[in-house]
Amino acid sequence: MDVMGDKATLFETGRFVQPSGEEAEADPDVDETGEAAEEVRLRLAADAGDVEAASVLGALLLRRADLDGAEPHLRAATAAGDRAAANNLGVLLHQRGYADEAAGWWRIAAVAGSAAAAHALGRHHRERGDEPAAEYWLRQSAEQGHVLGAYALADLLEHRGDDGAEQWMRVAAERGHREAAYRLARALDRRAAERGALERGAADSVEPGRAGRTAGTPGAGTGATGAADRTAAGRRTGAVRDTGPRTGTGLGVPPAEEAEQWYRQAAARGHRRAALHLGAILERRGELKEAGRWYLTSAKDGEARAACALGFLLRDAGDTENAAVWWLRAAQDGDGNAANALGALHAERGQPQTAERWYRAALDAGDVNGAYNLGLLCAEQGRTPQAEQWYRHAAYAGHREAANALAILLLQGGDTTGAEPWFSKAAEAGSVDAAFNLGILYAGRGEDAAALRWYERAAAAGHTEAALQVGIARLRDGDEQDAELHLRCAAGGGSAEAAYRLATVLDARRPRPSAHELGEVVHEKTECEEWYERAASQGHRRAQVRVGMLAAARGDVVEAARWYRLAAEAGSRNGAFNLGLLLVREGSEPEAVVWWTRAAREGHGRAALRLALVYARRGELDEGQRWADRAVTLGPAEVAERAARLRDALRQELTA
Repeated sequence: MDVMGDKATLFETGRFVQPSGEEAEADPDVDETGEAAEEVRLRLAADAGDVEAASVLGALLLRRADLDGAEPHLRAATAAGDRAAANNLGVLLHQRGYADEAAGWWRIAAVAGSAAAAHALGRHHRERGDEPAAEYWLRQSAEQGHVLGAYALADLLEHRGDDGAEQWMRVAAERGHREAAYRLARALDRRAAERGALERGAADSVEPGRAGRTAGTPGAGTGATGAADRTAAGRRTGAVRDTGPRTGTGLGVPPAEEAEQWYRQAAARGHRRAALHLGAILERRGELKEAGRWYLTSAKDGEARAACALGFLLRDAGDTENAAVWWLRAAQDGDGNAANALGALHAERGQPQTAERWYRAALDAGDVNGAYNLGLLCAEQGRTPQAEQWYRHAAYAGHREAANALAILLLQGGDTTGAEPWFSKAAEAGSVDAAFNLGILYAGRGEDAAALRWYERAAAAGHTEAALQVGIARLRDGDEQDAELHLRCAAGGGSAEAAYRLATVLDARRPRPSAHELGEVVHEKTECEEWYERAASQGHRRAQVRVGMLAAARGDVVEAARWYRLAAEAGSRNGAFNLGLLLVREGSEPEAVVWWTRAAREGHGRAALRLALVYARRGELDEGQRWADRAVTLGPAEVAERAARLRDALRQELTA
């Protein structure tokens, strides 16, 4: 609450008109000699018994903080019934520390109709805990149009949770009270955020989960942000990300727009936190240039969070040098998020000691991300005991990704029993990666039902590889429709394996072309081919082989060879075998032998049989027999049967 008796409440008679809620400023054009002459005139008139002159002179002296000089004039005017003098006498006495006596004079002025006195009296009662009396007098003031009275009444009602608070906050804001405008925007913001959360919850209850990551070791889905993004809990914390309301106002203005309007009004009047929020709104909307201007305005006024946000804006624009300047300013003002950002910047530059110093500064500022980032830093340096210590510090403070990282660290050390509770704690707190890692943990134990539950939970939150695992499980259970849904989510999220499996599902549904169709076939790329190609372009070897086969079926030998070669060079034995077949057709048997040899050594039975035939034709019977033996061992059955006949024939030829 502002100090009672500020200069805004002194002059309410019209003789000295002041803008409500603002400090009076000296007019640089006023001649000091003229002002002195006016004071002399007022003194002469007051000494002659002019009540109005005494009241104005007392107010003038009070404004100069000349309490001793002001008091006799104000008392004289008050005794003569001057309402403004009674109010100002109350202000003077309050400044001297005589609160009860001040309240007595404010009451006299308020009963006489002084809105300023009613406001001061209401605040006096509120300071003493008498809320009913405070509300009565503040309401009297507000209803007379006193902007400070409206704001103080709104503050009181909001403190009590009264629905009428917003009405009076709006009144004060509409009359130019910048704090009222800011608080009205915040109230609208909060209400809209709550509504948005409810709407998202309703949507989540009917919409399938999106897709997520790839199965593998528990460490594969850690969610630990790594060296590139060490701020871990979201770049801009606090008010910057606390978005505003989206509820109606009864005036036809969408709540988000209205909140923005009030932020803008308060920011234009110099409210630094309003400028911060306005910058965040504009940044989310992509209006980065204007967002930067408001962040800069707020930061220059001393708002550390705005300086931090401005730093991130500059970093995203590629200007890390100036970003560091603003982060440093914010960090020195106690902003933990900025300290974390500085730590990440120095870590990326290969300066771990400086990074650690800033992470510790973030932790000292109360940002638990500092402990988490210290854990990441120590883990990268191989300082496992220290990493575990910092992860525990953050995890016990409720940092879910630290709990997940701690569980991974324990699991890597062989402590499965110790890891599981931390995975569970992180997952229950909302860590998607921890939910996925729990699925991996249970799957490794053969507890498929429990694993699937956690995979489903992670998939519903958008985890690509969890969606893949759910899709695979659904295929295994014969639920092709749900499997397709999850595979689409995972493939859309970037999983090459999901794209390949989705393509195979779609491929199995395609009607096969008739063998008796006449005329030229016009090939149109199907959806399953598009998914095969997407997986192949991401390096999926089986998809590359399949795309090569589709190209060969179209007669595009060059394209087929390109895909087969990519797969073969990546280690695909089928790719190597098929590439050999193409090369033989093109008359390049020696190169084909090289690829078949590679495939056969990797366990491809057909490639071994082909090699046996090649060497037999060349007359290299021993080598042919060796590869025939290999083909018999590798199979499959029809290959083994043919290879056995060839081997026996070669053996007879050798013993003849």
